[in-house]
Amino acid sequence: MPTAAVNGVSLHYETRGWDKDADVVVLSNGVLMSTAGWANQASVLSARYRVLLHDCRGMWKSEHPPGPYTLDLHADDLAALLDHLGVERAHLAGISYGAEISLTCAIRHPDRVASLFLSSAVACPDPLLRAQIQAWIRAAELEDPELLWSLVYAASFSPGWAAAHPEEHAAGGRRYANLDFRSAGELFRAFLRFDVTGDLDRVKAPTLVVVGDADALKPRRHAELMVERISGAEFLAIPAAGHALCLERPAEFNTALLGFLAQHACGSR
Repeated sequence: MPTAAVNGVSLHYETRGWDKDADVVVLSNGVLMSTAGWANQASVLSARYRVLLHDCRGMWKSEHPPGPYTLDLHADDLAALLDHLGVERAHLAGISYGAEISLTCAIRHPDRVASLFLSSAVACPDPLLRAQIQAWIRAAELEDPELLWSLVYAASFSPGWAAAHPEEHAAGGRRYANLDFRSAGELFRAFLRFDVTGDLDRVKAPTLVVVGDADALKPRRHAELMVERISGAEFLAIPAAGHALCLERPAEFNTALLGFLAQHACGSR
C-alpha cells in the first residue's frame, strides 16, 4: 500500500478510480475507524469520482509519532497529502473525527476545499461528550480492548441496528485487540482540545451537515449549531440512525453524499 512522507510523518493512503479525469473526493475516518470502514462508499463513489482514503497520523497503517496531536495538525497533513498527489482542490467528506478534520481543513486551507460533507460531527465537545471521551482515554490507558470497544459500541449505534447485528459486538472487540492504545489516547486528547466554534463563519465551501436522529455520542444539537453558523450550510437528519452513519445506514449516507457532490462537482481538481 502506498505511503506519503508529509509534514515529517508517513501517511498511509489508498486511491480508487484514479484512472479517470474526475474530481477528487477525500473520505476521512472516524477516530478508531480504518480505511476499510469506507467499503460501502468507496466502490460507489469511484464509479464517478477519484476517491482518496487515508489514515491520519496515529491511526492504524499510518505512522504513530509521539504526541501531542491536534486537529490543526491533521488538517495540515491532509493538505500536504493533496500536494503530494498533485491535487489542487478536493471535496472533503468525513465522519465524526474525520469530519472535524475536514472542517478544520476548510477553515485553514479554504482554497483547497471544493465542498464539505460533515457527518456525525461537532464544532467543540460539550461537557457530556467530554465525559464520554475521558472514559475512552481511561480505557486506552488501561490497554483494555474489550472495555474500550464496549464504550465505543454503546455510543456509536442505534438500538435497532445493535439488536439486528448482535455479532458486531464480538467482532469489534477482536479488532481493538490490535489497537495502538498510546496513539489512540493521543487522538482522543486531540479531540478534547478541538474548538472551532468561533471560526465557523470562515467556512466558504458549500457544506452539508448530516446527523443521525438517534446519535447518542454527538446529538443533533451539534449539527444544528454548525448549520446556523456556516453560511449557506444545508442540513439533513436521518431518522432512527445512530452515530456511525456510513456503516449503519450506507444507502441513505451514499444517496446524500452523491446528491451533494452532483451539485458541486465542477472540475475542481
